[in-house]
Formats: sequence, C-alpha cells, structure tokens
Amino acid sequence: MTRAIPTSQQQAAGLSDVLQEIEQRVLWLSTAIVHHANRVRPNPTGLKVGGHQASSASMVSIMTCLWFRHLRPEDRVSVKPHASPVLHGINYLLDELDESYLTTLREFGGLQSYPSRTKDPDPVDYSTGSVGIGATATIWGALARRYVENATGGGGSGRQYALVGDAELDEGAVWEAVLDPGVAELGEIVWIVDLNRQSLDRVVPDIAADRLQGMFAAAGWQVLTLKYGRLLEELYTRPGGGALRTRIDAMPNPEYQRLLRCPADELRRRLPGDGPDAEPIARLVTELGDETLLAAIRNLGGHDLAALDAAFASIEDSRPTVIFAYTVKGRGLPTQGHPQNHSSLLTAEQMRELADRVGADPDHPWVRFAAGSDASRVCAEVAARLHRQDPPATTPPALPLDIGRTPTGVATTQAALGRALLDLTRQAPEAARRVVTVSPDVSSSTNLGGWVNKVGVWSATERVDWFADDAETILHWREKPTGQHIELGIAETNLVGLLGELGATWSRWGEPLLPIGVMYDPFVERALEPWSFGIYAGGQSILVGTPSGVTLAPEGGAHQSITTPSIGIEQPGCVSYEPAFAIDVEWTLLASLARLGKPDGSSAYLRLSTRPVDQTLAAVPAYPAGRERRRGHVVAGAYALRRTENVKVTIAVMGAMAPEALAAADRLERMGIAADVVCVTSPGLLFQALRARTGHAEGSSWILDQVFPASRAAPLVTILDGHPHTLAFLATINQVSSRSLGVTGFGQSGSVDDIYRHHQIDTDSIVCAALDLTD
Repeated sequence: MTRAIPTSQQQAAGLSDVLQEIEQRVLWLSTAIVHHANRVRPNPTGLKVGGHQASSASMVSIMTCLWFRHLRPEDRVSVKPHASPVLHGINYLLDELDESYLTTLREFGGLQSYPSRTKDPDPVDYSTGSVGIGATATIWGALARRYVENATGGGGSGRQYALVGDAELDEGAVWEAVLDPGVAELGEIVWIVDLNRQSLDRVVPDIAADRLQGMFAAAGWQVLTLKYGRLLEELYTRPGGGALRTRIDAMPNPEYQRLLRCPADELRRRLPGDGPDAEPIARLVTELGDETLLAAIRNLGGHDLAALDAAFASIEDSRPTVIFAYTVKGRGLPTQGHPQNHSSLLTAEQMRELADRVGADPDHPWVRFAAGSDASRVCAEVAARLHRQDPPATTPPALPLDIGRTPTGVATTQAALGRALLDLTRQAPEAARRVVTVSPDVSSSTNLGGWVNKVGVWSATERVDWFADDAETILHWREKPTGQHIELGIAETNLVGLLGELGATWSRWGEPLLPIGVMYDPFVERALEPWSFGIYAGGQSILVGTPSGVTLAPEGGAHQSITTPSIGIEQPGCVSYEPAFAIDVEWTLLASLARLGKPDGSSAYLRLSTRPVDQTLAAVPAYPAGRERRRGHVVAGAYALRRTENVKVTIAVMGAMAPEALAAADRLERMGIAADVVCVTSPGLLFQALRARTGHAEGSSWILDQVFPASRAAPLVTILDGHPHTLAFLATINQVSSRSLGVTGFGQSGSVDDIYRHHQIDTDSIVCAALDLTD
C-alpha cells in the first residue's frame, strides 16, 4: 500500500518564513553557480561548459527541507548528479565551502560536474554521475555500515538518503538492487524520487508512477506520495474542486507541462478541458485571481515545505522508504516546465529578474545572509548540528608477504584462491577477520566452499541452518551477523556496488575492510562500469574473475571471456594479475590485500582459471633468497620461468597457457633454438614500468631490467588466453620483432586441445611463430 501525506494548516504555520527565505537563496545560488560557469567566466575555447539549472531547481525545496529540518550528522545523502549546484549552495550557506569555489563549476581543480567524494572541496557523501549508481550506493552503503558495526563496532548508525531523478528508475541496476531479498531489512534506507516527469529530450508521456510505487511496495518498502501542495489541496475542497482533482489526476504529463507555460487567461481556457466536468472546473478557476491560479497549477507536493516536513516525519525505520515527490523541472525559473529545459541557461536579463524576485544581488551574487538575521542564525545552528568529526583512522592489519607453502601436484588457480584464504585465517588471523567475500550465487562453483564453512555467511539477523545435521551437505550455510561471506543473487552490478561500499569503509568510518568479490570472468565486463565508478569514488576492493578464457572449453563461446586480460592496463586505480600457478595466486592475493584500506591504496583484479596445471612447472626456488626474489618479481608483474644460453627467442606467456609455452620451448630447444620463457603476471604493472622508463609516469622500471634485460633482447612471441593486444606492447621494451598470439573471435564448445588449436594458441602455433621470427 502507498500512503499520501496530508498537510495541515497547523503544520504549515509551524514552518517559519525563514526556511522559505533559505529555500529562495539556495535556488539563487544553484542557478548562479551554473550561470557564472557559462555566461560570466571567460571561455576562450568556446566549448560548452554545461550545468543543469532546471534539474537543480526541482530539487531545491526537497534539499532545503531535508538539510535544514531533518538531517543528522550520522546520516549520509546521495545527491542526484544534476543537482550538484544545490549541494554546493547549501554547503556554502553552512560554511562548508569557501566562496572562491562558487565560480569554479566544471573548472580544472574546481567544483566537479557531478558530486564527487574524492575531488570536490566540500563534503560529499556519495559520488554520483553514472545514472542509477548513486541511488543504489545507499543500499550497499547501509549494508557496509551494518557489516562494519557488527565486525568492529565502528559503523555507527544513521539513515542513508538517496535523492533520485525519476529517469534513474529506468535503470535495470536500480531494480536489481531493490529486489535483492536482504534489502527489505535495511530500514535506514530512504529514497526521495524527484518526480518531475521530464527526461533530457522530452516530457515523458507515461511515467506510470502508480506502477513504480506498486513495485516498491511489493519489494517491502514503505511508499509515501507527495503529489499536491497546500494550495491545490485547499482548492480541491471547494465546489468544483473534486472535478479539478480528477481532471489533473487523469491529465497526460505533456498536457500538464504545457499548462505550466500558459499565461493566466490561456490557463483558464485550457484547464477545464472538454469533459463532463468542464463547467464546475471553469466556475472554480474563474473565482481565482491570476496570481493564485498560476501558483496553484505549480503547487506540487515536492515544492511544499510543510508537506515535505510531514513526509520526513512519517518515515518508518523498520523497512526501506521511498517518497515520490511530484515536482516541476525548473521550478521558480522562466524555463519551468519547458520540454527542452534540461540544459537550458537563463539569460543575463532573466538572472536579474530572478535576483529581484528572490532578494539577491546579481552584481554580488555570493553575499551571505546579513549577520544577526534569522536566516543567518538558522544556517549557523544547522551547521553546528551537522558538523562531523573525521573518524579516527584504523591502520589496516599487517599481512604476510609469503605464507610459506609450496604447492605440489596438480592444481588450479581458482582452487588456490580458496586455499589462500583459509591459510590466511591461520597465519594472519587479525587480517583474516577484516576479509569479507561477496559472490553472486557462485560460491561453490568458484571454490569458496571451504572459506564459507570456516567464516559463515553474513546476515542482518541470525537464521536457522536447516541442513546443519544433513551428513550429505558439504557446504554449510550458517547465516549470522558475524559471518564474513555475503551472498547476493545473480546480479553482478549488485556485487560490485557492494564491493565499492565495503571498500570505502576505511574513509567513511575509519574502519578498513578487505573486500573480495568473486564472479565468473565472462560477466566481469557487465560489472566493469559500476565497479570502475566505485573505484573513482574511493572504494578499494579485489575483483576475482573465474573461470576465464577459452580454457573453459566445454562451456562454449557464451562463457569464454576474451577482453578482460587488458583491464589492468586500461582501468585507473586498479592493479591486475593473471597468475599461472597456485603460488602466484597466494603472492598476488597477499600483495593486493596489502594495497587496500588506505589513502594511497588501490583495487585489484585477479583473473583465474579452472585448468589443472602441474605445479612443479613453476620451479619455485628452494632457497629463501631465490624464493623471495621470485615473489618480488611475481607481484611486480613478471618473472623468468626459464633461462637458456645464447637465447634466440623469448616466449612471454600469461596465465593458463604456461604449459604450452614451456612445451614449445622444449621443442624449440630440440631444434637447436634456445628459448627463454617469461611468465607475465601483470601486464598493467609492466606497462606502467615502461611508461616510467620513458618519463610518462611515476614509478620505477626495475622489473623490466630484471625480466627483459637488454642483454637478452631477442625476438618475442607473446601468448595468452585472451586478446593478443594485451601483451603486444612488450616488444617495445627492447624494440624487437614479435608475434602476438591470443584469442580474437568467439569460441565454441570442445576440448581444450581443440579450442586452443582453433584459436592458434596451442603449442604448434607458438613454435611456428618462433620459427617465423628466427628463420
């Protein structure tokens, strides 16, 4: 059931004129910030600067009421991307933003185009800008806060508000998050939907608000609706008022928006319509003065401070809440209601008219409220109430560099992940307690079963494990608030959204976690954009893609990833690894965990395989110094797997293809061609080292000197289970001739031998490429 919120005259009287004065100043500031960036600041290139005056205006009343009446310091707010000027205007009034920044919207080093936790100079709780992600971030932020509170006692409390544009509800990621079964237990979540019924290009003809409300209600949310303000509600009680309500309720969105553009005389003619109730409506509107009539047609609930106040006071904390606030895009501006007002800008003359109406000075646009005034006093009181102390930072626990095991026999890199996590619980229990794994219903098929049995499954409340006494049940699903594995449904965007928030707890609450998300590698690309946005927003996590590549031979082309190996080269804030052996998994995992939860940290992506490989091929040095040297090379990006005398060709291999590379080297040796084999673990780190060598990036290039010394420069064959361009750049290290082998087309079902042969990444193909280079 949805619930409309009535607004009484008594409630309206309880809201002072001061709040309306602040509301008008916020409207002015948000509009002026965009105006200055586009109309005042010099723009020698002529390139569009942009900004969203109309989208900001529709949020002014909502944000004014929330910040100045209801927000608490422990609460967090995700602001819809196009309302960033409103956020900056409010922060300025609360002394959280210096005046010098008001002229810098979308300027280098200034206010960002959309709210950014990491780049804006004023307080921003959530980075937004990728449509839909800002809204769902509050869900994962709420879950992450609860997890931290259960694990360390440092998560605190507070609501998680999301100010959502109605067009964002078109995003599938929103509904994947809303429908996750665990979300209905998160009563701290509050979404306010800015229902202005306009998108970038048009007035949306059928926004279907009733259907959207029903979908939230079916998911267990409290649904509140703010449709009309006090003026309209009062008119509905007069003779003809019921007919007027029915007429407006049934009116198509484009028709209503058109009425907003009408002068009073035309509005009187259009509003009654031609239905059976046209006459009583016409009589009612005839009684109204022009100013009252024009105000009434714009009097929606999302702009009524008393109605908003009542709605916020009606929020239940036992379940998530969504408030549908009907608004007018561009409310209070000359562009209000225009179907193409999304990026429209007020003229200088229109800005002067706005300044005159709201009591601002266009020649001194940033003047604060007069000292000693009621508005100045309220701003100071709210600023004091909302001030937050930075949480004391907890140093991430120490992690070992090397657990000390040397795997033997046949093993897969996927299985090595689960083994390393279990080893960590014994070798570094304090660090292991900070690890939290997340999986989209693939825990058992990605070898996390042992870890899940060890640490349990996280749940907001403890649940009965009805299979605890079933002797044939191997994976034990013990759900409790202290569990360290979070299981989500098959929705990869949910997983990486949660990863981003779990990876941001070090900066939000001063409590670092070590989050690891595991999903099938073919679906990493689906999750890459929201995960990338989480990294941009300051989240640090490890994403594991497994199994991967065409090595998943029997699975066919639908489940064979091709482009993911180059993620580490192209994704900022991320180090990627593709280990060939189980010991490489341990070392790269430990190194990746050590990068998490600190200001200079980074995320990591591990691409693993289900191919069984003989672990003796790794030839791990037995003596301590040699082992440590190998470990250092593995985490730096590459190591020499085989060295020969009088090298004629080098084979650089990555991941599951190591056996083919070594077999090819053996055959070449029998043919009298000495071949070095270099095992690449991180093309991204090698590319970074190459850029550092040429002065285009910070860092050291020592790993290139160690693994690809100029004294051993030789023609190069690169080989991987992925797109060949990933390793093609290695030939530029020493400017040698090269052949790059890999996968460039969709696969199909078959045996590993058949599939490798089909894609020309088998041993024969490596040998042929080497012969082409040495002939």
